[in-house]
Order: sequence, then structure tokens, then C-alpha cells
Amino acid sequence: MEKLIPGLHHFQTEVFRSKQELYSKLTEAQNPEVLFITCSDSRVLPNEVTGAGPGELFIIRNAGNIIPPYSTANNGTAATIEYAVAALKVRHIIVCGHTRCGAMQGLLKPQLLERLPQMAQWLRHAESTRRIVEASYAHLSGDALLDAAVGENVLVQIENLRSHPTVAEALANHALNLYAWVYQLEDGCVHAYEPSQGQFTPVVATDGDSLRARGRFGLRQVL
Repeated sequence: MEKLIPGLHHFQTEVFRSKQELYSKLTEAQNPEVLFITCSDSRVLPNEVTGAGPGELFIIRNAGNIIPPYSTANNGTAATIEYAVAALKVRHIIVCGHTRCGAMQGLLKPQLLERLPQMAQWLRHAESTRRIVEASYAHLSGDALLDAAVGENVLVQIENLRSHPTVAEALANHALNLYAWVYQLEDGCVHAYEPSQGQFTPVVATDGDSLRARGRFGLRQVL
């Protein structure tokens, strides 16, 4: 808290005042083009990673960047997705996992969740991830196995996202694009899934273009 209070003061007196016109416009309405769904992990900073400013990202955060299927009852994530797509008319949805994810560690090692019953129940929405990893990555262990789980989980959650009616409708009307990303804590790089390659590959911007080179995540193709 010793850092937060001075931080609030700095924001109010320096940051907010320097962008007074922008913040004034945002009081009237928001018009983000991107819904960014990511993990609650404190090391993942969507606006900082993407360089997005105020009002540019509509964000959902939870343990494991999980998107329960639409049929799930009392689903706050579903309500937020519905609002973003149907009311705000976002054009892009990014599902972004990250390396060294504690939720994925718990998924792979259920014994870690013995004292976390709510987390264990939440991770049931990633059961497909666990089964895919178990069936396809028995040859891996340690960090390599965790990397595979992180990447596969992003793809599984993309499929869950498709079960939401507002998303399905927008996709059918070519009004929405979906992206699967993995953020690497180790070097700050973002890997994006390339369906044509069945790979997550690094995103590198050159002259405004998005170029990708083969990365370390070799995964099944599901998109």
C-alpha cells in the first residue's frame, strides 16, 4: 500500500492532467476495438505489452485465461463477452496465455490444488486441455510440458469462445477476428498461433507489417 497511494497521487496530478482531453472524451463513451482475455497473473500487463492507451482494450482477466462454454450457469465471463461483442461491437478478440502459468501448473498437478477447491472446480473448464496434453505430450516434462499446456489451453479456450452465440454470429458475418497468443515472461515476446503451420510463432513488427518466424510451440491445429 505504501506504493499505491503515492501512485494514485502521481496519476491524478501528472498522468490524468496530461491526458485531460482524452479522459474527458472517455467519460462520454468507450469504443474499444479489442477484447483482450488473459490471465490474472500480476506479471501480465495487457496495455503495457501491446502499447494500448486508455479506452483501447476491453479486458477480461481470470486464473488461466479460461472461457467457460456458453452453457455454463452464472457465467460472468460470458456476460462480459456478450457485452463486448453485441454492445461495444469489438472487432477483435485476443485470448492470451503466458509461460509459467500457475493455473496450468495446477491443471497438470492436481495435488497442488488440495487446499484450493474453488480453483480445482474452475479448472474443470480446462479439462480438454489436460486430456490433450496427456494424450499428445507424454514425451515432455518440466517447462516444456508446461509450455505445451499453456499453448493448448489458449486453443481450447478459443473453441469455448466459439460456443457463445454473439461470437458465432459475429464470426459468421465476418465482423470479428479471433487471435490466440502466448506471452513469454522470460523475454517479453508474444507468440501468435498460425493455423496454416499448426504453430505458435513469434510476432515481430517490421515496417508496420506483422511477420512471424517459426517458434518453439509445436501444437496440433484446431482453428
